[in-house]
Amino acid sequence: MLLNEHFLNFLVEVNPKPTVVVSTFYKFIQLDKIIEIKNLFNDFLKDLEIKGTILLAEEGINSTIAGEYNDMLEFFNKLSELKKFKDIEPKYSVCSTNPFLRMKVRLKNEIVTIGDKQVNPNQFLGEYLEPNEWNQIINDKNAMIIDTRNEYEVSIGSFKNSIDPKLKSFRDFPKWVEKNFLKKNLSKETKIGMFCTGGIRCEKSTSYLKQLGFNNVYHLKGGILKYIEEIPENKSLWNGECFVFDYRVSVDHQLKKGNFDMCFACRMPLSLKDKKNKYFKEGKSCHHCHDKTSPNQKRRFEERQKQILLSKKRNLSHIGPKG
Repeated sequence: MLLNEHFLNFLVEVNPKPTVVVSTFYKFIQLDKIIEIKNLFNDFLKDLEIKGTILLAEEGINSTIAGEYNDMLEFFNKLSELKKFKDIEPKYSVCSTNPFLRMKVRLKNEIVTIGDKQVNPNQFLGEYLEPNEWNQIINDKNAMIIDTRNEYEVSIGSFKNSIDPKLKSFRDFPKWVEKNFLKKNLSKETKIGMFCTGGIRCEKSTSYLKQLGFNNVYHLKGGILKYIEEIPENKSLWNGECFVFDYRVSVDHQLKKGNFDMCFACRMPLSLKDKKNKYFKEGKSCHHCHDKTSPNQKRRFEERQKQILLSKKRNLSHIGPKG
């Protein structure tokens, strides 16, 4: 199915039509001439009211973008014409306002950073499990289910029976594997299932484990977002909300904005209870970071919050540091 057809099918299922469509997509594929590809994307986007981020590297593309549905359809029409990208399978959600401030197309060394360029999902890859197959491995007592996201993401929701490696960043995953798999001589025949938000980190994780010689490695196709899009809540083994990297902060099982906000000083998700804590100062600090930032940083955060509030009062979008 072409990208534009995939998007039109999504729109048919959403009624009434959403104000803003958010789309997350990635693909591991060898890309040459990435500067030319970056210029092409900028040309695609120059007349469209779409915001978000597209990352390009020699290993592929990783993106989350959002815009009014006619602009998004035009973008996917153009992307469908490119042979390398036409079979991408995006995930979609909706919201009332655009959760991003600007559009950025960036060149990177890796589209998701594990810190080892020898890890190549274009050569080694675990086995995909569709969302409707995922519950089976979760309920398999002989399987290890690993959440490959950062600790603060896991803190607001995860799958039943899953292991939290307590990663500060995805770069820490190889160290965790070294300590918990290799040094403990974990059998290379162990059944291992991994997942993340949209599928990209767990896909790279399976590649890493396959290169280490683990044979029974699986990952959730499309990630958590695809799972909660396709699996009815009464059959779901997902508990909590799913952290997303935009101003919605989290989404619920209907893929609508969840109940969390974000501390813009330390980026931790905050519940309503967290925001009642005495250390919470909007835009400045929370109980996670109040004693970890300098007075100069606090002043900077406070000034930024003033600018955000001023922009809202003037009905403008606050523009942060340039990317």
